[in-house]
Amino acid sequence: MSTHRILRLGARGDGVADGPLFAPRTLPGEEVSGTPDGQRLTDIRILTPSSDRVRAPCRHFAQCGGCQLQHASDDFVAEWKAEQVRAALRGPGIDAKIAPVLTSPPASRRRAVLAARRTKSSALAGFHARASDQVVEVPDCHLLHPDLMPALAAARDLALTGTSRKAEIAVTATLSRAGLDLAVAGGKPLDGPLRLSLAALAERHDLARLAWEDETVLTRRAPVHDFAGVPVVPPPGAFLQATAEGESALVAEVMALLDGARRVADLFAGCGTFTFPLARRAAVHAVEGAPGMIAALDHAARHAQGLRPVTHEVRDLFRRPLDAQDLAQFDAVVIDPPRAGAEAQIAELARSGVPLIAHVSCNPMTFARDAGTLLAAGYRMGPVRVVDQFRWSVHVELVAGFHLH
Repeated sequence: MSTHRILRLGARGDGVADGPLFAPRTLPGEEVSGTPDGQRLTDIRILTPSSDRVRAPCRHFAQCGGCQLQHASDDFVAEWKAEQVRAALRGPGIDAKIAPVLTSPPASRRRAVLAARRTKSSALAGFHARASDQVVEVPDCHLLHPDLMPALAAARDLALTGTSRKAEIAVTATLSRAGLDLAVAGGKPLDGPLRLSLAALAERHDLARLAWEDETVLTRRAPVHDFAGVPVVPPPGAFLQATAEGESALVAEVMALLDGARRVADLFAGCGTFTFPLARRAAVHAVEGAPGMIAALDHAARHAQGLRPVTHEVRDLFRRPLDAQDLAQFDAVVIDPPRAGAEAQIAELARSGVPLIAHVSCNPMTFARDAGTLLAAGYRMGPVRVVDQFRWSVHVELVAGFHLH
């Protein structure tokens, strides 16, 4: 055992001491003892706790890898996430104002990927332990919405029904207005007997929909989501914002940034998270690479009331971004790319002269790169709003507006 002082938190939420040595579940300023094992400290004991240390609300925190920061106060986590954004922007020399962080409440996650596997006598379902393939059961999880919690029992049954002894399935569990919507990956090949067993399982657990790999096994009720009063049925396992509160915060920011726009391009539109709120007051062209999501968006738009015109196209914006000429017809753009960012599309936006851009991001590093490109092209960036809908995790989401001078 040796004694160490924690200097800062790393990007994955571990405390960092000289060496560097990484110490999970520690905080800056703490003095700890532990046993070095490569670059990690094990058998950690807190000798001098930080004033920001709190008792983790969830009894599973010590074993479960679903959360990394339950031992830190809410104020500390919010400031740490804001600093992650500041630090990323300092890389390309951008000095940004960070608006107050908006954090989703406990027990609000409406979408999660659960791990499930068989054991000798039963099955386990929950989250992986930190840096491990061990499945930790979380019957008292403080992260998931109460109405999503029954997905754990369903995931256990799915493992018993559709996996071999050593296999593990990933169950994407989403809470819809009609109940649980589950999509399973990694199970046995779908055949007649398995279909019958899965249909019975869906009835037993009162699932709205159950999909197995790329096939919908059973839809008992349409798993509807509401985007600005427009009912949308996403394809199984489709991307959705993790919490209703987080989605509301992001939508409110985008709507405020693009206030007054009359024709908007929604890039990486998904199933219409931003498309439909914007279409209440502007014509919107939605662009998304996944055909199933555009099909869901199109069906919803054609049956909705009170929208301005909504057009759409399936397009891989990484390989074939909208070019400056395509973009010239719009007076505003919202872009919400995946973690890799949108380097090629941002380069075209920088050349386009579109007056207003709302950039939503889930990766401060790629956002900083893309922001640098827009600023170099003459855009001015407003305050950056950090939205913490992945509470107690190291995940950071943000939205910022860019205006041409």
